[in-house]
Amino acid sequence: MLELTKWAYPLAESLLAEPLPRRWRHSQGVAERARIIAPILGEDAELVEAAAVLHDIGYSPDLAKTGFHPLDGARYLRDVAQADERVVNLVAHHSCAWMEAEARGLREELEGEFPQEHAHLNDALCYCDMNTTPDGRPTNPVDRVNEIAGRYGPDSLIGTFIRRAEPEILASTSRVLERVAATKRQPM
Repeated sequence: MLELTKWAYPLAESLLAEPLPRRWRHSQGVAERARIIAPILGEDAELVEAAAVLHDIGYSPDLAKTGFHPLDGARYLRDVAQADERVVNLVAHHSCAWMEAEARGLREELEGEFPQEHAHLNDALCYCDMNTTPDGRPTNPVDRVNEIAGRYGPDSLIGTFIRRAEPEILASTSRVLERVAATKRQPM
């Protein structure tokens, strides 16, 4: 599995660093959060870290086809990069993507092409994304949701989506933190 992250970082960097340096810093921060919660992910830790660093590649000007970055990124990973199917599915469904897909009229396409991974993995990736600022620094999901809504505007498609997704984002974060706490309580 170590090969997965060795492959994912250079790919994400090649697609994001030059055209979207802030998005690249965010993606690196999301991957850092994945490394921090690795103890709760077990054998899937590298999988989540790879998905974390790749989750926003669909914003790359070279990949943006539909304007819906989870779908654009996942299609690239599947069709061009021939990535691990589980990484592709995590990217496609990251951070409540189905809700935004629904708002864009793309939910059937998203769910028809990409099955969801296990809920705890989707929670983990959502946690990592929603606890990272656009500049890659740690934050909390309430501030992150507020930042996204403020950046796009409360009445925009993204602003409306993120407010609708907020309860699930907070629930995902809570479930991850419960697993982290349970791991810390286990005797050595």
